[in-house]
Amino acid sequence: MRNIYIVGYMASGKTTFGKRLAEDLCLDFIDTDNYIEGREGKSVTEIFRKKGEDYFREQERNILSVLSTVNDTVVATGGGLPCHSDNMKFLNSVGSTVFLNTSIDEILKRLKGESETRPLIRELDKKIIPYFVREHYNKRLPIYMEANYIISSEQDYEKLKEHFLQLK
Repeated sequence: MRNIYIVGYMASGKTTFGKRLAEDLCLDFIDTDNYIEGREGKSVTEIFRKKGEDYFREQERNILSVLSTVNDTVVATGGGLPCHSDNMKFLNSVGSTVFLNTSIDEILKRLKGESETRPLIRELDKKIIPYFVREHYNKRLPIYMEANYIISSEQDYEKLKEHFLQLK
């Protein structure tokens, strides 16, 4: 089976969702942020701070090349991964993409207390974060919407799981 790539905004639940889908489908699971952190020996926040966002985005692109050579894996991508270079088109060409469509209100709830671990909002005043997230999310949304599948409910999840089970 071709890989399944989970895309969506930060704190949308991609890792949790991806692990669940991988387990339900008896597939391997990889989180691109965790993979990069392991290889670099630094957190995403540290990589952004010490080497910059461009370096991190290059590492994301490199991992996509590696992942395109394997199958039977559910991959949770970083929130910005599909939005740089032609990554979303690439993901659609080498596997199936799933947009985890989580409401902005839910994302903001999840981000409370996490700003230190999120490089894009780390330096922002807490009062600005909701405005930044809404604007940033809306800029990325058209790219996320290019996914093959859009999930926004438990019912959607069950349909998606059954679809992929039939493909196995």
